[in-house]
Amino acid sequence: MSVHSCFRRTAAGFSALALVLTALLTGCRKAEGPRTQLVFGTVCTVNAYKAGTVRLYDELFDCLTKLDSLFSANNPDSEISRINAAAGDHAVQVSEEVRSLIQTSLAYAELTGGAFDPTVGPLVRMWGINTDHARVPDPQELQAALPLVNWRNVTVSGDTVFLTKKGMALDLGAIVKGYAADRLADILALRKVKRAIIDLGGNIYVFGEKKDHSPWNVGIKNPDNPEGKPALLLQLRNASVVTSGVYERFFIQDGVRYHHILNPKTGYPVSNGLTSVSIICESSTAADAFSTSLFTLGKDDGILLLNEIVSGGSAGAAQVSDLQNVPGLDVPLSAVFIMDDKQVYASDALQDVLRIYDTAYGSAEFF
Repeated sequence: MSVHSCFRRTAAGFSALALVLTALLTGCRKAEGPRTQLVFGTVCTVNAYKAGTVRLYDELFDCLTKLDSLFSANNPDSEISRINAAAGDHAVQVSEEVRSLIQTSLAYAELTGGAFDPTVGPLVRMWGINTDHARVPDPQELQAALPLVNWRNVTVSGDTVFLTKKGMALDLGAIVKGYAADRLADILALRKVKRAIIDLGGNIYVFGEKKDHSPWNVGIKNPDNPEGKPALLLQLRNASVVTSGVYERFFIQDGVRYHHILNPKTGYPVSNGLTSVSIICESSTAADAFSTSLFTLGKDDGILLLNEIVSGGSAGAAQVSDLQNVPGLDVPLSAVFIMDDKQVYASDALQDVLRIYDTAYGSAEFF
């Protein structure tokens, strides 16, 4: 046997051994722990459990960072900021992703009669809630700003967006985290991840189910003690839970609490006896938009709209246009309303998955 042939066999043997060792080491590799980063101005965490790798988390958080750079109203270089800067002057060319989410936002605005309004930007800036310059605006300021808040004055044509009045401003903060959670869920499905939890600043998406095939337990916070034990527990698979409440972002002036959920029609924080509204839906985009909308509408009108949507627009309780044209409404939608007297109202579809966790809250009334 020649020296060269002996060397080739030896090298081949080492290569085969290296492949075996690599496979063994890969199989024994410990999964990365959950990753947490600051995105969208809030703390975002993703836990992919045994499927968690540096590569997967990089892909997920790269997606979040890209979306933040596109949609942030506080970043002067974002496409949303460029649209706002051109308000009343000219249309702005945008990416397909931005155009699509703006159109989705306008669909929700129409569906909710303006309770959800993506042009609420002037009011958000004026109040400055969750910033260092939070304040109660002068009534004359608010009156001057209200004519600028009207979703019907947004024109989407081809790949351009135009705000027809100078001073208008888009703010998609009430929908973009839900959209982002859906994008992450798409990536997890594409990478064949079996189970994961997405938490985008309290917007929760439970992906798949637990290792023992049981559902996830998702808490709904106690509005009186958000950091304590939850008021309610939901047992869910493949669902998003998004809550809007008076306890999330607020400031207190002269003994009065001013929270961040602003009524587009009055300019003031909503005050209607609700302390929180939670939406449960496989579409986190829908859950995000509706948590704000139904809080603004209030319990009674919110339930009317919800029942109309669940019935496919046949109940006659609300003026609902073609529901099939509203992204996210092709899957079941449920809600939980918590009142300031601790009464709980919940969709009938939640009877088997909802339980009271804090005894300060009475039994839920289902509708």
